[in-house]
Amino acid sequence: MSGKYRVLMLTTLIISGCSMCYELIISAVSSYLLGNSTMQYSTTIGFYMCALGFGSYISRFFGKKLFNIFVCIEIGIGIVGGLSSLILFLANIYVESYAVVMYLITIMIGTLAGAEIPILTRIIEADEQNLKMTLSSIFSFDYIGGLVGSVAFPLILLPKLGYFATSFLCGLLNIICAGIILFRFSDRVDGEKVYKSVVAGLILLMIGGMIFADNISSSIEGGLYRDKIILMEQTPYQKIVMTRHKDDTRLYIDGNCQFSTSDEYRYHEALVHVPMSKVEKKENVLILGGGDGLAVREVLKYPTVKSIDLVDLDKEMIRICSTKKNITDINQNSLLSEKLHTHVEDAYEYLENNTLVYDLIIVDLPDPNSESLNKLYSNVFYRLCKSALSDKGVMVVQSTSPYYAKDAFWCINKTIESEGLNVRPYHLEVPAFGDWGFNMASRGPLDGDFKIEVETKYLTDENITSLFAFGKDEMSENIEINRLTKPVLMQYYNTAVENWN
Repeated sequence: MSGKYRVLMLTTLIISGCSMCYELIISAVSSYLLGNSTMQYSTTIGFYMCALGFGSYISRFFGKKLFNIFVCIEIGIGIVGGLSSLILFLANIYVESYAVVMYLITIMIGTLAGAEIPILTRIIEADEQNLKMTLSSIFSFDYIGGLVGSVAFPLILLPKLGYFATSFLCGLLNIICAGIILFRFSDRVDGEKVYKSVVAGLILLMIGGMIFADNISSSIEGGLYRDKIILMEQTPYQKIVMTRHKDDTRLYIDGNCQFSTSDEYRYHEALVHVPMSKVEKKENVLILGGGDGLAVREVLKYPTVKSIDLVDLDKEMIRICSTKKNITDINQNSLLSEKLHTHVEDAYEYLENNTLVYDLIIVDLPDPNSESLNKLYSNVFYRLCKSALSDKGVMVVQSTSPYYAKDAFWCINKTIESEGLNVRPYHLEVPAFGDWGFNMASRGPLDGDFKIEVETKYLTDENITSLFAFGKDEMSENIEINRLTKPVLMQYYNTAVENWN
């Protein structure tokens, strides 16, 4: 292949890599805004693959001025892809049917990318004799580009740049490719001066988008959250946002409220002190999740506690909650306690390798709205928890709402019970969340009176009993166990979210 066409191969690699990033951006943003990540990734990939085929099909109707068409494809992908994050977030705020916008963007990018290879092949075929070598080279660069994009997005682009800067950067790369083609093959492009002016303007637009990405993000996030944003960070695993209104500070992870200072004590007192009242030996405690330090704060109220192991996958979450005054004032610097031992790893993997035995295990994880989280609510996961529990130890699991997501709540209950543990479900009203539930489990019985041994704001020896009563509209029957090989819980949960949105 002659040297002048190698630059076209480079553009193929870049277009493929950027196109992959666009689809990952669309899937990730949609999961962030709507939840149900399986649905978002599956539909995005499906529509994208279909659009690739459609783009390949319609390329046959372009017979002349193939260089012009190829430049237009580069520009088109750059514009649509570069603005994709911005368009999606705005659609979520101002458009009734977000899904329509999401699918249109996916189809447009896929169609343009699908037309690229056939047109490129025809361009090179006109001058090159070895078509077999040409096709193998084109497809090789295309596939390699897809790999580069799929690896770079989660490891580098998203954690370092965020959604907006990443999409603008990919758009910039596409526009630059168009510019390279214009200068390298200026004699083959009709109206190349007009194209150069358009490309120059778009390059400036994408660079401006990258420079002001944080400002754009702050403005858009302001439309998603009712209160003033005082902290916003994108970690490799999640988007962390903190807001404040008067005396109420709230922490959000991927758009979902984790706590409100006006009532978080209700949640964390119920999470910690109800099971702790059934623990005879209060010395060794394991907390899975809970990187905000609020559960740790409550556990530290017990002077007999000697050691607390906190397992959280996101080290940035722990860093933020142990250094930012907005949060350390709330968790009372609990993450700096000498009794605390922090483990930055997946809870499932920690339990697989664990050899210690705990008096209390607190499972304070986000709701099971994704495959990775669903695994931490499976029968095998609770089997691992059981093996780490002392003979008279107690485990408690945050179990979502028995009112808004009752099938999901009772699925967690049944799944824990399936591992041979005695389970007692309970719930309480947390104004920021509504009716919220927990499942407490032990090898032995959990009956009898409850006695609170530490200072609390909400719980009393008398009102604990009422937490174990459920209304008829909070009960559910014929619920399956959530198995590692059959994740029914995620479907129960996502169905509940769809019904209440």
